[in-house]
Amino acid sequence: MAEKNSPTTRTNKIRIVTKVLKKALKLWLRSQVSAVSQLEVEIQASDGEILSGCIPQVSIFASHAVYQGLHLTQIQLVAENIQINIGSVLKGQPLRLLSTVPVVGQLLLAESDINASLASDLLSTALNEVLDKLIPENCPNSKGRIWDKIHLDQQKLILCTTLTPETDPAPVEILVGLDLLSQNELQITRCLLKYNTGMSLDVKQNYSLELGSDVDIQELTLNRGLLVCSGKINVNP
Repeated sequence: MAEKNSPTTRTNKIRIVTKVLKKALKLWLRSQVSAVSQLEVEIQASDGEILSGCIPQVSIFASHAVYQGLHLTQIQLVAENIQINIGSVLKGQPLRLLSTVPVVGQLLLAESDINASLASDLLSTALNEVLDKLIPENCPNSKGRIWDKIHLDQQKLILCTTLTPETDPAPVEILVGLDLLSQNELQITRCLLKYNTGMSLDVKQNYSLELGSDVDIQELTLNRGLLVCSGKINVNP
């Protein structure tokens, strides 16, 4: 008969804790999104680290996730130095972060998913704010604006919108360049408005968009039909 504290018994307990932790982590990740097609989680930690609630590294892969109305084609993340409420998790309570977690990863956004995100307040509000500041004298108030479609091309965006005065809706194509100005700042440049009347307007003014101190973007690439972004972000409790 095996002793209560035999290596086999301890190994089984660790396996149970790992399974519970992995399940709790998946549940927590799923709670952050309204939908996800595929979600894979890999925990890299020793027995003692798992039992203490300090996890050196977690790798996450997700595809076709929806976060606050934003459709994310594919995400690959590596989170390090994670501290969680392991005691509460083992009692069946939800997982909570106890400290800020640095996360390194890559995000892929297909053109189709960006267009599916146009219905979200998060994206439409951001587009309206950028356009209002970039060309305030050439576009009516954002309340009279409908975002129809976005095309991705080589380092530029083509924004298709409809300006809707009460009497005469006006489709407009807005071509903008998108550059990485610094690790947490984007710059929108080379703005060109093309009206359905054939008239065009070249706007020389640039606009910078601050992303916050928790963001550190290393790469931002726009290809035809695909946006690729890689870098680091701090996830706060």
